[in-house]
Amino acid sequence: MKSKSYNRLIYILAHALLIILSFLCLFFFYILIINATRSHADLQKGFSVLPGKNFLENLKSVANDGTFPMIRGIINSLIVSACSAAICIYFSALTAYGLYAYDFKLKKAAFTFIMAILVMPTQVTAMGFLRLITKMGMYDSLLPLIIPSIASPAVFYFMHSYLQASLPLSLIEAARIDGSGEFRTFNRIVIPIMKPAVAVQAIFTFVGSWNNYFIPALVLQSKDKMTVPILIATLRGADYMSFDMGKIYMMILVAIVPIILVYLLLSKYIIAGVTLGSVKG
Repeated sequence: MKSKSYNRLIYILAHALLIILSFLCLFFFYILIINATRSHADLQKGFSVLPGKNFLENLKSVANDGTFPMIRGIINSLIVSACSAAICIYFSALTAYGLYAYDFKLKKAAFTFIMAILVMPTQVTAMGFLRLITKMGMYDSLLPLIIPSIASPAVFYFMHSYLQASLPLSLIEAARIDGSGEFRTFNRIVIPIMKPAVAVQAIFTFVGSWNNYFIPALVLQSKDKMTVPILIATLRGADYMSFDMGKIYMMILVAIVPIILVYLLLSKYIIAGVTLGSVKG
């Protein structure tokens, strides 16, 4: 009897804690939506639980601002984030597969080298990277935001760990005996097995690239090539007496919509990826 009461108490406390955490997470999204519906004058008055009447006005103000290419910025961010996620996932999985499925003398050295790069901050190599892309003629273009995504030690490590837990080497050997080429084996057998891991890392890579501010701020100069974080910073960095807070909140709201859509499309694979990636076999 006491055991049942104790379990019921734990059940109630766990759900109460989850409700509180869910409220704290969703509350800030709610405030963002509310502030996006209010005018700059209303926002100056302070916090409000009820929505305002300026949603469409703020949206039109952002969309029709000739000095602020919102649509172009969203397209740029979509191009950069989607391309970065695609090449990052594919080549990281390919590298992980190569180190997992093949035995060669420098296998451990290559793995150690990749892990060493993982702990190196981006800011340390920023100036050298900027000089390199300037000499290559890629300054003020989207290519420097996409191409370096090919090398992602964090995604590689996740993929390598997932392969160790989910892909038996006997399956690869069987495919080779059947006459399957290496790339065919990887594309037709390995990638489908890694679908949960691919989906999880696609979400993280897409969101990370979408929210990236540091590298685009160094590389991009033209407004028609700027990504969403740069444009939002441009709005916020305007003169204090002239910038519109309602417009800024609206832009932030518009900016998170693609992230939410990507998450909703791929979220069903997160639990599968975590579960399968942590269980051997």
